[in-house]
Amino acid sequence: MTTDATTGDAEPALTIDELAARAGVTVRTVRFYGSRGLLPPPEIGPRRVGHYGPGHVARLALIEELQQQGMTLAAIERYLRRLPPDLSPHDLAIHRAVVASWAPEAAERVSRRELERRAGRPLTSGDLERLAAMDVLRQETEDAFRVDAGLFRLGLRLLDVPLSQEAILAARKVLVEHSRAAARELAQLFRGEVAERDARDVQSLSEHMHPLVVQALLSTFQRSLREELSEWLTGS
Repeated sequence: MTTDATTGDAEPALTIDELAARAGVTVRTVRFYGSRGLLPPPEIGPRRVGHYGPGHVARLALIEELQQQGMTLAAIERYLRRLPPDLSPHDLAIHRAVVASWAPEAAERVSRRELERRAGRPLTSGDLERLAAMDVLRQETEDAFRVDAGLFRLGLRLLDVPLSQEAILAARKVLVEHSRAAARELAQLFRGEVAERDARDVQSLSEHMHPLVVQALLSTFQRSLREELSEWLTGS
């Protein structure tokens, strides 16, 4: 049961216990997020009781989604710091919908035996070091690895490419920098298209756009790389 107070959004306010129950977390978690700046402070009402509104509920839902996608607390803090401070609950719901439909597959925790089974061959210490340098995996214990399933096959293929590790890492840096720039501009275009839509419509649209954008980027890159290599080989 909610209190009779209202928030700045003119909706019934929630006590910290009610907010925690609504979000499916503990009161301790709500207080922890508040202490880290992940949640804005509540409005203080009569008897010095803090009241929370729809914005707090939406922000907690976004934090939960980011955690489910494997983001660390530090990464979530950086993500939330980049958001405008006056985002409405609707805007936060849109962010959550986009994160849910565009986020990559979560990393898996596997043993070395399972890792080698998937690779189809034994992996030397040098192989593991190269895969770790490419951010394909991270060793957590002597026999446990956190593996990015989407990059694992690519990483294995790169182990057999006759290029130095320095060249591979430099190429990765170039790809990351340019893909982030493209993603930033595409996100701005996408944000303008979905600003007034319902969050469920946004997620549906985003899920349809995802494979199209990935394929378009891949095709454009392949064409550009082919043209660059052709000019290099012909000396034109």
